[in-house]
Amino acid sequence: MNRLKIPEVTIMRLSVYSRYIAELEDKGIITIASNDIAKGVGVTPPQVRKDFACFGEFGTRGVGYNVKDLHRHILRILSLDVDWNMAMVGIGNLGLALSSFRGFLERGFKITSFFDNDQNKIGTFINGVEILPVTRLVEVVKKNHTQIGIISVPAGYAQEIADLLVEGGVQAILNFAPVALNVQPGIKLRNVDLAVNLEVLTFNVSLKSKHLTKI
Repeated sequence: MNRLKIPEVTIMRLSVYSRYIAELEDKGIITIASNDIAKGVGVTPPQVRKDFACFGEFGTRGVGYNVKDLHRHILRILSLDVDWNMAMVGIGNLGLALSSFRGFLERGFKITSFFDNDQNKIGTFINGVEILPVTRLVEVVKKNHTQIGIISVPAGYAQEIADLLVEGGVQAILNFAPVALNVQPGIKLRNVDLAVNLEVLTFNVSLKSKHLTKI
């Protein structure tokens, strides 16, 4: 399996499959067919089989997939069979909401450090973890062997924070600040711009409405 040649959209679907299959396992379901997986996640059966084929043969023709084994295989492919340490920088409304997101821990993502520049927040705790000043970011990120950084600060501070996270040794950054960041080669960066996604939705809704008015 050459991970470098697998389309990102396939990995995204694999994540969706894994959550659905985890629900099946919790319900005690032993086997499942690709048709049922497709129906459960909203894709076609050939797409399910094609996606799984990128990583080897998991099922048995005429029988389907063993739910427990399939779940284990997908978690290993996504590297979710190990824990990931994360640092969150910026404990505003968005940061607080993200800090309480149960999906992180359920998928093996643990926020081991919080950082902010607000003196009223520094020294307080979230889920038993102290909020520290940004001046200690590099030191603490290195000490915790943090692999992933989450940025939820105002746009004007995001690049500086990204630089500090990289200096501390993080390998990947999830950026919620509405600004394009520059990171050195080898650092994985994903931008989540909530406003952009909303604007894509409004465009498509508006386009549909305009189309209907012409009919």
